[in-house]
Amino acid sequence: MSFTHQNKAEKSNNLSKSTSANKFKIVNGWLNEAEQKISPHFSNREITDNISVLVIHNISLPAGNFGGNYITQLFLGTLDCSAHHSFADLSELKVSAHCLIRRDGSIIQYVSFDDKAWHAGVSIFNKQSQCNDFSIGIELEGTDDIAYEKVQYEQLALITAKIQQCYPLIENDNIVGHCDIAPGRKTDPGDAFNWQYFYQCLKTVK
Repeated sequence: MSFTHQNKAEKSNNLSKSTSANKFKIVNGWLNEAEQKISPHFSNREITDNISVLVIHNISLPAGNFGGNYITQLFLGTLDCSAHHSFADLSELKVSAHCLIRRDGSIIQYVSFDDKAWHAGVSIFNKQSQCNDFSIGIELEGTDDIAYEKVQYEQLALITAKIQQCYPLIENDNIVGHCDIAPGRKTDPGDAFNWQYFYQCLKTVK
């Protein structure tokens, strides 16, 4: 597993290792320790939309390239699709996630957990379709086949623990990859995602 930026991240990320999960607060669906970049790409949840699933994704723009602001621009609807040839297919795309965990462990939140982010697309979980209605989507800056950073797992575990406190229907069995709810269409978070290590981290912070 690649931990190339671990030391730097432990000093600079906005959810540091020394920060207890108990310090995190979710107020009106917003994580107090995350940078907020409010996306217009969301919908209000219905009163019957019981938040019960956490979906883990990956994203990099351009593919395999890390850093920069392209992901945020995509989620905010401000991406200049002429900036890179691979962005042509993203024209007119309206998509978002609740949170992004970057390679250095920093967190950006785009949509309140109480609202629907547009992250799942055509999807199904336990015979229930339209997973955006009842799920929270977290993106990891990464790809299917490049190892994620240690600090990303740590941050994901801390956020997950707080989400589970606030949305108790999200049990461990309801934490899935995008590939699990859109099989054949999506592959993220990919073989590079170490589920065993993630659950070890999650157990540690609970």
